[in-house]
Amino acid sequence: MTEERRPGPFGPGAAAGPEGPALQLRAAWVAAATAGELVSGDAAREFGGVSIDTRTLAVGELFIAIRGDRFDGAEFVPAALDAGAAGVVVPRGRSRRASGGGPNVRSAVASAERSRAPVVIEVDDTVRALQALARAVRRASGTKVVAITGSAGKTTTKEITAEFLAARYRVIRNRGNFNNHIGLPLSLIELRQRPEIAVVELGMNHAGEISTLIGVAEPDVRVWTNVGDAHLGFFASVDAIADAKAEVLEGADASTLLVANADDDRVMARVASFRGRTVTFGIDRDARVKASSIVDRGIDGIGARVTTARGGVDLATPLVGRGNLANVLAAAAVATEFDVPLDAIAARAATLRPAPHRGEVVRLAGGVTLLDDSYNASPAATTRALEVLAHLKAGRRIAVLGEMLELGEHAAARHRDVGRAAAEARVDVLLAVGGDAARALAEAAVAAGMPRARVRHFATSEEAAEAAVALVTGADLVLVKGSRGVKTDRVVERLKAARA
Repeated sequence: MTEERRPGPFGPGAAAGPEGPALQLRAAWVAAATAGELVSGDAAREFGGVSIDTRTLAVGELFIAIRGDRFDGAEFVPAALDAGAAGVVVPRGRSRRASGGGPNVRSAVASAERSRAPVVIEVDDTVRALQALARAVRRASGTKVVAITGSAGKTTTKEITAEFLAARYRVIRNRGNFNNHIGLPLSLIELRQRPEIAVVELGMNHAGEISTLIGVAEPDVRVWTNVGDAHLGFFASVDAIADAKAEVLEGADASTLLVANADDDRVMARVASFRGRTVTFGIDRDARVKASSIVDRGIDGIGARVTTARGGVDLATPLVGRGNLANVLAAAAVATEFDVPLDAIAARAATLRPAPHRGEVVRLAGGVTLLDDSYNASPAATTRALEVLAHLKAGRRIAVLGEMLELGEHAAARHRDVGRAAAEARVDVLLAVGGDAARALAEAAVAAGMPRARVRHFATSEEAAEAAVALVTGADLVLVKGSRGVKTDRVVERLKAARA
């Protein structure tokens, strides 16, 4: 391995990490950050954190009464105060009555000990106040922010990126898939602990959502993994999805870095408008961070020679398939820009493990291997999973594929595409789960050459789970994948229980 040891533009030689104590969320500062009015309580009152849920609220936290499609957080203000909230943020005019006929907020405040009376802040819009508070914390923290978006692999890329950066920095990442207009701000408020780097993901299923998240996170580094057909039911075309994802390019300046997938035509067609600097990663095309000499080790992972502007390194990861190799490359591109040594990247790549239900390899009793990718699914991601399955050694290849949701009028056609892909992947047994679209997937697999006796359709994951338990034998390799709403994770759990 060779490596030029010069500091990257985001590395220690270019900018020191945040120093000093954690940021304090004091009432006056929160009111100013949210353009709110402090109507009750001590302006110097400090909050131990921020919550939007009275069920998990900790004593001393600030409760922000957001309004959702099916609930009004202001109705839960009395419960928040009873749970020990140090303060509440409510819509203007709602501090007098938190809910129709409900307890009076000012009365609740007055009933407490005056010196420790909860704070009440009124704002125009509580969701926007949450976002404004997150942006204020992000700015005050001094933390560098890396934001990741894409149709597939963004959570895995987030986790890998955080692991690589943690070789040299204090890093936090957003929890699970806290990646929307509520979850991301809650994650960014944790920057009050002043980590050196935060790695977050940006999710969306409608145009304009990434733009909102970029405006809140103001990331120094943006990573665009790919464009696929997830949420196609909300868009006119995959190109329209690409345009919505391209909102990740907004609000950049010359100092902003974009890490982009050179192998994705839709990504590369849109990055020319980016105002900052671009670093590409790829497998099939020339890129700044590129994989070559790829060694596919099947269920045991994948290895490659990775070349960068700072040299090259041989690495191997237990993560399965080329899709995960691309995720590793994206993360490596970020890490090298932060001056993480290549040998540290390779060492961490060797220890990576997938997040739960996101490509986990589970070895069950009797020699059965389970490839658990049941967290979610789209046609493109499912096709890639089938391609991985096709290259893995097994006694039989069994695919349990749940219906892929949010495809709208494209559902039947896209499911038929996946059915044909299952046949091309030499799947021995196919269990399709869900409604009419899943039935179309099964019929397309038969039309493409799979024996009808080896293709079955089930309305629910519970039914499919029972069939899978009866079907699976030693040396079988079982792929389970489907949209969350179909609950194919129940197939996984049933197989684990049966072969514990």
